[in-house]
Amino acid sequence: MIEILATLSASAAAGIRVGMPLLIVGLLQGSQVWSEIPILSRISPPVLLGFLTVWSLIELFASKKLLGQRSLQLVELLFSPIVGAIMALAVASANIAPNWLIALIGGLLALVLQLVQIGWFYRLRGLPLWAVFLQDILCVVLVLLAFKAPWSGGLITLLLLWFAVRSAQQWYDWYWQRGRRIH
Repeated sequence: MIEILATLSASAAAGIRVGMPLLIVGLLQGSQVWSEIPILSRISPPVLLGFLTVWSLIELFASKKLLGQRSLQLVELLFSPIVGAIMALAVASANIAPNWLIALIGGLLALVLQLVQIGWFYRLRGLPLWAVFLQDILCVVLVLLAFKAPWSGGLITLLLLWFAVRSAQQWYDWYWQRGRRIH
């Protein structure tokens, strides 16, 4: 059960940011963790470390401006399921479930959280700066909790899923109320 919560926590971090979680896992576990992951094992660890560092810095700085948020959304939407699957495989051990199932759940969770962020971005016409800082902090905390306190990380992830469901209901209500005003 603890490993499942750790997997969810790591995948949720990938649903918030793409490069930062992979960089943190590599720094925490050492570059040998990348050699055990199918996609990342083909890339040289120094090259991967350099790329993830640069991409994390781009995520940190570009997300603070409206144009940067819009630009990052496309990339993060495309890559969040892949990174979510990678993060799930990096944290999980082989004995909790088949690798394809772990990767599928991790990828879907990351995609759902990324879609919620995009939904709020368009509903609010840009995320406020405090929300962007909260995303950055939450991403780092979820990765650290996946390794140090998986129970807490899993609980935070389940709260994020609850928030995603509530958001979907709010958007549905908002859409129908707005549609009635137009007609």
